[in-house]
Amino acid sequence: MTDAVVLAAVLGVAGGAGLVILLLLARRLGRGGADLGSDAEQAAHRALHEAGLAAVHLRGGLGADDVGRAARHLRTLLGSAAVALVQDGRVVAADGPVDEAAARRVAARVVETGRRQVLRAGEAAGAGGADGAGGADAGGGGAGGPGAGDAAAAPIVVDGALAGVLVAFVAPVRAALVRAVAEVADWCAAQLALGELDASRTALAEAELRALRAQISPHFIYNALTAIASFITTDPARARELVLEFADFTRYSFRRQGEFTTLAEELRSIHSYLELERSRFGDRLAVTLRIAPETLSTVIPFLSVQPIVENAVRHGLEPGERGGGIRIEARDDATHTEITVEDDGVGMDPEQLRALLNTDADGAHVGIRNVDTRLRQLYGPGGGLVVETNTGAGTLVRMRIPKSQPQHALDTAGAGA
Repeated sequence: MTDAVVLAAVLGVAGGAGLVILLLLARRLGRGGADLGSDAEQAAHRALHEAGLAAVHLRGGLGADDVGRAARHLRTLLGSAAVALVQDGRVVAADGPVDEAAARRVAARVVETGRRQVLRAGEAAGAGGADGAGGADAGGGGAGGPGAGDAAAAPIVVDGALAGVLVAFVAPVRAALVRAVAEVADWCAAQLALGELDASRTALAEAELRALRAQISPHFIYNALTAIASFITTDPARARELVLEFADFTRYSFRRQGEFTTLAEELRSIHSYLELERSRFGDRLAVTLRIAPETLSTVIPFLSVQPIVENAVRHGLEPGERGGGIRIEARDDATHTEITVEDDGVGMDPEQLRALLNTDADGAHVGIRNVDTRLRQLYGPGGGLVVETNTGAGTLVRMRIPKSQPQHALDTAGAGA
C-alpha cells in the first residue's frame, strides 16, 4: 500500500484530535521502521545525553577532581569552541582552546554584576557590558590565539550564593548562545545543589551512625568486662572466648567501611553481643534463631538489627527478675526480606511507644528511634519499623528490607572489616 493510499484511508476514518495522531502514525509508517526521529528529536536526544554525562561529574562540586570531564560535555552541549568553569577567580576546569586570562576577566565581571557578560575579542580594555554588550580583554584571544573569539559567561548560583561562572568561547558570540550559556549555567547550579543535598544526606547518615555507636551502653561494656574478669581465675578458657567475642563486637560496631552491610555480618555481631550477655544472665537468657539461608546476603543498613536486639535485652528482659527469651527471625518475603526481633519481657505502653518514636528527646530506646528514622529515610515513609507491644506482653519489632538495592550493593565490600 502506497503512502497516498494510507493517507487517504486515514482521512476517511479519522476526525478531530484522532486525525492528528493518525496522521503522525501514517507519517511514521511511510518512513519505515528505521526512522530515528526528526533532526530536532535527534538533537534533543543528544543534548539530554550530554547533560546526563555532565551531571555525574558536577554532583561532586566545582572543586572535585573530575569536574574537568563535566567541562567536556558542557562544551559539546553548547557547541562552543571552548568552555571554562571559574571559581574564586581561578579556572577549575576547561575544555578546548581556553584563554584563561580572558575567562578570569569575564568571570570577574559576572561576579561584580551578578549578571551574564560578553567579552569581545580584540576590543579595547575597559569596555564591556552585560547581556551581549561588548567587553574588553587586553590578552583576549586575538585572531589565531588560544581561545580566539568572543566569550559569553553566566553566573552559577546555588541557594542564592555564587558558586562559580560558566564561560563559553565562540566566534562570534550570538544572542542565542548567550541565552544558552545562561540556561546551562542554571542547569549546572541545579546539579551542584543536588550534589550538596546528597552530601548532606551522607553527612546525616554518618552522624546517625556515630550516634548509634555512642549509644553502645557504657553499662553493657562495664558488665561485659566484669563478667570476663569473673571467669579469669575460675574458667580461663571461657574468659578467653569472651575476650574474643568482645573484640569482634567492638570491631564491628566501630568499623568505618560503608553505611550498609549484610544480614550475615550483622548476625555475627549480634552473636558476639548475646554471648557476652549470656555470661551475665546464664540460663535466664534464651535465644532462638530462625534465619532462612537465602536471606543472609540481604543488604541492610549497618547497625539496624543489633540496636533492636540490645533494646530487647536492656529494656525488655533485664528489668524482670526471671530474664526471658529473644527470638530473631529472617524470612524471604518475595521482593523483601522480613526481619523480626521478639522478646517476652516487660513490654511497654503503646502510647508511650508512640511518643518515643515521634520525639527527638534523648533517653531510653534512642537506638530504636534512630533505626526507625534511618529506615524511613532510605525506604520511604512506609519503610520504618513496625512495633507491637503492651505492658507485660513483651515486644515484637519488624522491619522489611528490599532485596533489590543495586545502589547499595558496593557498600558491602568492607562489611567484614
